[in-house]
Amino acid sequence: MNIYCLDQAAAKPDEAARQAAELRQSQLTKPPGALGRLEEAAIQLAALQGREKPQLENIQITVFAGDHGVAAEGVSAFPQAVTAEMVKNFSRGGAAICVCARAIGAELEVINLGTAHDTGSLGNVKNLNLGAGTANFTQQAAMTESQLSAALNAGQEVIERTQLAGADLFIGGEMGIANTTAASAIAAALLNVPVAQLVGPGTGIDAAGIQHKTEVIQTALERHQAAMVTPLDVLRCLGGFEIAALVGAYLNCAQSRLPVLVDGFISSVAALMAARLCISAEKWFIFSHVSGEPGHQSVLKALNGQPLLALEMRLGEGSGAAIAVPLLRMACALHNEMATFDEAAVSEKL
Repeated sequence: MNIYCLDQAAAKPDEAARQAAELRQSQLTKPPGALGRLEEAAIQLAALQGREKPQLENIQITVFAGDHGVAAEGVSAFPQAVTAEMVKNFSRGGAAICVCARAIGAELEVINLGTAHDTGSLGNVKNLNLGAGTANFTQQAAMTESQLSAALNAGQEVIERTQLAGADLFIGGEMGIANTTAASAIAAALLNVPVAQLVGPGTGIDAAGIQHKTEVIQTALERHQAAMVTPLDVLRCLGGFEIAALVGAYLNCAQSRLPVLVDGFISSVAALMAARLCISAEKWFIFSHVSGEPGHQSVLKALNGQPLLALEMRLGEGSGAAIAVPLLRMACALHNEMATFDEAAVSEKL
């Protein structure tokens, strides 16, 4: 495991750029605050990118995929084979995130960290093969130390490449049947809240399924309670390959000054884990939307996250974040291109 991922502090946003952006907003031809949270978003991006006028021309989307052994407990409405099938769908460009990436002109890559069913060789999917999914965490830790390290490093390496490509923003997506179960378990352990407060329908289970899912998670929490001393222990015992890769990516973003547009519940749980591992990492996170998963509200509250949209989405893949990009681009356009009072010869507020 790369030491810097755990020991290096998050970078500080550029205060000079923030102040310059705030000054510019105060000079634009509108009443102060008239554009509401669009103003806040532009100022936040300015501070994170270190420029008075932020831009979102080069956007990287990476979807991490991996299976979960806990799927054997019947916690999903879909069979585990769907993870591998969706990886193939990503490779053909047929998934929602593929459509979104094309619509916003973003770069999209897919990394298969380990599925229970073989996907075969896919030309535009990187296979890392950390195992045939994680172990069933009701019986043993989800990951070994080496698997956890490899998954974290996979996320970090994505950001190293992304930085070299000059990206303005990173979006991380995930795919893995039963990963809302893993995310709910992680959130319950980190937040110390009742499991029932966090568990939702995931792929579409009914009320009885939600109750069963809650019981499965409670069993896992009790089994691993003594072993979960640190946040990293929680991730190893309860997480997934794709969740750990997101954590690694978010850590590197926060440490290397790359803004993150966080997707929904599972991605936000990864962001919460990153914030527990790296002080002030959350300053590099912009939250795109509030998920239809009930646990998302608790996670957002813990991160002081104020999502841009509320569309009742719960798809994952990074889709909600991609859908928020046009809104952020509009915030940047207004900030960058509106005339100032002096430029427009418009009288300012008395």
